[in-house]
Amino acid sequence: MMQTIKSSVALFFILFLSCSNKIKVDLEPNILWLVAEDLSPYLPSFGDSTVTTPNLDRLAREGVRYSNVFSVSGVCAPSRSAIVTGMYPTSIGAHHMRTLSQQPAAKEKGLINYEVVPPPNVKMVSQILRENGYYCTNNKKEDYQFYKSVLAWDESSIFAHWRNRPKDSKFFSVFNFGVTHESNLWDPWYRQFDLDPFPPDRNVGKWWEQFSGIEKPLYVSENIDLNIPPYLPENSTVRKDMLRMYSNIVEMDKKVGLIIDQLEEDGLLEKTIIVFYTDHGGPLPRQKRLLYDSGIKVPMIIRYPNKVRAGEVDKRMISFVDFAPTLLSLVEIEPPDYYHGSPFEGIFKSKNERKYIHAAADRFDEYYDQIRAVRDKRYKYLRNYKPDKPYYLPLEYRQKMNTMQELLHLEKEGELNESQLQWFRKSKPEEELFDTFNDPHELRNLANDTSLKEKLNELKNECDKWIHNTDDKGFMPETELIEMFWPNKKQPRTEKPLITTYDGMLHATCETEGAGIGYKYRNVDMQPHLGWKPYTKPLKVEKGQEIEWIAHRIGFLPSLTKKYKSDF
Repeated sequence: MMQTIKSSVALFFILFLSCSNKIKVDLEPNILWLVAEDLSPYLPSFGDSTVTTPNLDRLAREGVRYSNVFSVSGVCAPSRSAIVTGMYPTSIGAHHMRTLSQQPAAKEKGLINYEVVPPPNVKMVSQILRENGYYCTNNKKEDYQFYKSVLAWDESSIFAHWRNRPKDSKFFSVFNFGVTHESNLWDPWYRQFDLDPFPPDRNVGKWWEQFSGIEKPLYVSENIDLNIPPYLPENSTVRKDMLRMYSNIVEMDKKVGLIIDQLEEDGLLEKTIIVFYTDHGGPLPRQKRLLYDSGIKVPMIIRYPNKVRAGEVDKRMISFVDFAPTLLSLVEIEPPDYYHGSPFEGIFKSKNERKYIHAAADRFDEYYDQIRAVRDKRYKYLRNYKPDKPYYLPLEYRQKMNTMQELLHLEKEGELNESQLQWFRKSKPEEELFDTFNDPHELRNLANDTSLKEKLNELKNECDKWIHNTDDKGFMPETELIEMFWPNKKQPRTEKPLITTYDGMLHATCETEGAGIGYKYRNVDMQPHLGWKPYTKPLKVEKGQEIEWIAHRIGFLPSLTKKYKSDF
């Protein structure tokens, strides 16, 4: 009997503390993030029964559905910067889409490709986990508005997988599903990342060519009922794009099932916290890039080991800036003080529920706008700093979509109704207020409704407070922002690490403030796909052992490497 008890204790347990509603981890769990792109809550587990998603439905039955989760932006790169740093993009200068690969038209306006430089104390959350013994992989999207820290991942590639970790190591693995991306409404290229075999064989060259020229099948019936939102016309063109969108969801669900199957095969299901979410709202026009709920509200499911809280719906307000601190809290690592977000689960769970969601929209490709949003559980406030600009921006990328082309044609012909025309207004009001309960598509502006004056003022004041407290850099011209990050448009470089010996131990420092230091043993760790080991304490090495060192501050160039051979 005693042996049984000991064995049970040795297994991975999650205890639900009902008095505080905290989830506490007795032993350090693995963490698995399953991330879909460009997807609103178009899922059966969130009330949309258009298609079936058996694998996500299983996660929902066995886990917790979080029904009020919001991105900080309606587009991917700023959103991902918030997820990995725990900070608002507007605060660290990551709010413009996108900084690392400017469109030709943006370059014609004098913009250069540049990396955002966060404050020196900012680390990617995966680096913090690696410093605490986690094996961290990313498969494979990066897109943080800065190049990943050399210390962020043990591996970040299409081949990355927890199965590559040292035996019995705890892991944090991220899998990104490009199949639901906006581009997949017109281009099946992303399909290559979402098919078996998975992961592909590292030794097979140009494995993606097998998908070249393959017509992407439709995984749904062409006759299914579609709930077309009122801001889009109900015609065959829109219907075709929405069928593809739902088909991509079905395909994504299959990949979710594949990864869960692998987790079960490895005997790790009940030792792993599984998180499913999307990087922002839907892919369709008047969804992606906007701060309406169609652009920033996302589905999220968390399955805890042993099905703790199975089937629950959690209605708390959650922002993307809460993800990093919650991840650390779940594995009993105290979140850094600089985070804008707070843990909503785990041992460091915040005592106070979030009252407001904040979001921002700024430059998209070559087009500037400036919108700030504040939302409570019912009302959404939008402040338009450039009311002379229309909501619709003629982005070349979006215009590849047949639905977008159809909207432009119908608008020109005068065949759009009032709801559909709103997006094409030549200007917009300085302030907007929406009742999301009674107007979920945010089509009726209530900013002038005298009965809501108190609510309007409340959200206005909260917007002002947020802008001030987070040092919103959206009010700085982007050219000045670039100069602040890269003086004279030249990217700074991290200084080489300094290696000293004391009492038979190697000590490493770096003169660049905020730089992390990494190392590799030259005889075992020099595979190009492997990340640098984070230096956290002095190293003891054998005589003649060779070590290569590097230092890196996010937004800076990594240092030149430095070789060291022990002679003691």
